[in-house]
Amino acid sequence: MNILGIGSVFSRGAGVPALEDALLSGWQAPSRVEDPRAESGFRPAYLVDLAAVPDRTLLKKLRRADKLSKMCVLAAAGALADSAIPDLADKRIGIILATAFGAQVTTFDFLDGILDFGDAHASPTTFSNSVHNAAASYVSSSLNIQGPTLTVTQFRFSFQSALQLARTWLDQGRCDYLLVGGADQYGDVLGYVADRKLHTAGDGRITPFVFNPARQVPGEGALFLLLGRETTENAYCAMDGVYVSDDPARDRAVDMNIIEADGMLADESGYLSSLDPRIPTTAYSPLFGSMLVGGAFNLAAGALMLKRQTSFAPPVTDNPRGLKLVAGTAAASIASIRSLGLNCYGEASAVYLTRLP
Repeated sequence: MNILGIGSVFSRGAGVPALEDALLSGWQAPSRVEDPRAESGFRPAYLVDLAAVPDRTLLKKLRRADKLSKMCVLAAAGALADSAIPDLADKRIGIILATAFGAQVTTFDFLDGILDFGDAHASPTTFSNSVHNAAASYVSSSLNIQGPTLTVTQFRFSFQSALQLARTWLDQGRCDYLLVGGADQYGDVLGYVADRKLHTAGDGRITPFVFNPARQVPGEGALFLLLGRETTENAYCAMDGVYVSDDPARDRAVDMNIIEADGMLADESGYLSSLDPRIPTTAYSPLFGSMLVGGAFNLAAGALMLKRQTSFAPPVTDNPRGLKLVAGTAAASIASIRSLGLNCYGEASAVYLTRLP
């Protein structure tokens, strides 16, 4: 299974150029969101600014859609365009959207409408956008994709589970290509819960190599990969191993580890037992924020490194444990990368990427 195209929408912009620019330029302070429930009256968060998207063509078709759906459509369209595969309209393309919280902002808006105006006067548009598969359906209808469409939801490893399903669909011949995405949206309720249950980084800097206490800064965004069995001229890399809840290939030699440490676990020290001190480690969560689907963005960073044969320096390098970190941004010979994630039970997910011939 190969990564043939990447599309992204996050706080630093849209598309592969924005993602690559963030990896090259490093950490930037997040937005300050006004929130009277926060102790300071503000909360740091990495937010997507849809008003800054230069091409409004797709957004004009999505006037009734919520923000989550708009981010998904833009990212999915970006992955198709980035692949540069001709005649995609004639191909069987499936869609799998992974999310931890789904349209939680729209769902709370709908509930507020019921409380404010009663059952009979709540917005039907808000209700339809709160339906669980709405965002994936918008991707299908907006991009005229006729293949199977599914939304996968679980708090951790939803994106990795979606990748496993994608491999099954491709192996069974159900689709020629798969659009597999991870997306989540920031909301005040999510920010409030994160403040109460986790440690928020007041200065906006996630420190992925500190591990304990781990510090989070909420983020939002969408990232889609176009996956297929074939190799194309514009392909990024191969994905030759996806494991959820366990990593039977943990002893496999790789050139680099990318960890998903982003403060969404109060104690992320479990990563230490999964890291070989001889293998360079990196993490990119300080670029896009704390998201349970952040593995999608880390995986895209790995795919870019394999295609460009360039290592990207970690944006925040606080390293009290003395880990061997990726030294900096430079040309490099990279053959394989492992992307690692942990859940609150100490279970690990791992995705293995390898350079194409």
